[in-house]
This record gives sequence, C-alpha cells and structure tokens, in this order.
Amino acid sequence: MTEKSGVLYVVATPMGNLGDITHRACRVLADVDLIACEDTRHSRVLLGHLGIDASLISYHEHNEAQMLPRLLGLLAEGKHIALISDAGTPLINDPGYVLVRAARERGLAVAPIPGPSAVTCALSAAGLPSDRFLFVGFPPRGEQARRTWLASLAREPGTLICYESGRRAAATLSDLADVLGPRRAVVARELTKRFETFLAADLPALAARVAEDAEQQLGELVILIEGDLRADAERDDEHQRTILRILAEELPLKQAVALTARITGGNRNRLYKEALTARDAGSDSE
Repeated sequence: MTEKSGVLYVVATPMGNLGDITHRACRVLADVDLIACEDTRHSRVLLGHLGIDASLISYHEHNEAQMLPRLLGLLAEGKHIALISDAGTPLINDPGYVLVRAARERGLAVAPIPGPSAVTCALSAAGLPSDRFLFVGFPPRGEQARRTWLASLAREPGTLICYESGRRAAATLSDLADVLGPRRAVVARELTKRFETFLAADLPALAARVAEDAEQQLGELVILIEGDLRADAERDDEHQRTILRILAEELPLKQAVALTARITGGNRNRLYKEALTARDAGSDSE
C-alpha cells in the first residue's frame, strides 16, 4: 500500500462511566473520516456527550462479511477509520478481528487506542492471582454443553475469567460450583456503572447468594474463578487417573492402561499398579 493509505484505529470506549474515555481516544474519534460501530444509536449517545459530530457505519457480526470489502476499500483510498464496540475494548469478545487481520494482510496500518476493558477492570479489583489468567468469553447456554465446557477448563492453573448475563448468572454459578468445587471466586457486576458490585466467596456460596438475590441477576457480569492451584505433577496424575478410570469401564485393564499411557505420556507400569490398587479397593468395599 502507498503512504496515502488510511489507518484503522481500534478505539476503546467507556463501559459505563463516560469519564473513562482517554484524551487520545477523543482526538482520534473526532479526526477520523468514519467510525465503524456495533449500534449507531448507542454510539451516537457517547459521541454526543463528547461533542463529536462524526460519520457512523454499522459493523457487527451479522454484516461483517458484507462490510469488510467496503471498509478495506476506504482504507486503501486513504480514509481513516475508527473501530469501536458498544462498550470497552473492541475485539474482546466482539466482532472485528477479521477486519484487523484483513487490513494487516493488505499492508494497511492498524493502531490500537487502549482504554477500558471489562476483563482487566474486574481482574484488577478481584483479589485473585493476576500473573496468569485465561479469558474464555461467554459460557454455552445449554446446561450440558456448559458443564462439559467447564470441565475442559478445570485443570487451568491461571485465574479463569468469563462474561455472563444476569439472567443466566445463577445457573452458570451453580454449574461452576458443581464442576469446579469450592474454589475462591468473584462476581463483578455492572462495572463502572452506578450499581457496580463485587461479590467474593467460594463458588457454592456465590451461587447461593446470586440465586437468592434478584438484584444480582440484573445487568452484565464478569465471573472470575481461582485456577487449579495444584502442582503440575498432581494435576497430571489426576488427569491420568480420570482417563484410566473411564477407559477401564469399557476395556480390559491392560488395554485401558496402554491407551492411557499413549494418550497422557504416563508410565505404563505405574498406571497398571495404580489400576490394580483401585480395582482391589473397589472389590474390598463390595
């Protein structure tokens, strides 16, 4: 691309408190040729508060494929475009990465304008380990799919962070308590807004609190859960035992042990001894 190509600015906007926008973000939004946003009606409220009269275009997951060529064409012509979401930092569980990737593949400039993000906002005030964390978006809506999804995250040693809507919060917290047990957790609700709340307890207690308090089932939530703090070796041992137990229910013991060793890289002799011990213990209890 030539030096006349435009720049795609990825601009973070407030999650609730309009005072959280940065001076740089205001300047960029005022100067660009076009602002691509999820909901033009929502974004006009923010821009009106900032005194910015800008051209807006709707860009969301349902029209992403249709709008992509148009936005890339405008950038190639030298137009500067700001990409914003309804709240917070774009692309964090929002559409936009396809546009950013396509722009970079064409040699177009992409510039981040940092600012509010619900993930880091919640983590900064949660009191949970922050040196390692995993953001996993929204949980599946169906109970069985959600529980399977949670089980796949059970061995993650970092703090787990997900979004959830208030109306599904009680069900999700109940599943979290069942699948992950009494881990420490925090529910951050309506961040930076008037009714912002942080609840901290173990998962069973949080599930009960939210289930009995209708107010905690309103708005948008960030749920943060302490990671699996066991040592790596202990996590691996538990993983191997789980796989071995499942396979042993369907296969001869030697075959189950051999497959477990292949899947996990565990020691076959040790696994076989553990399997025999578990089988003998089961027989003694009958």
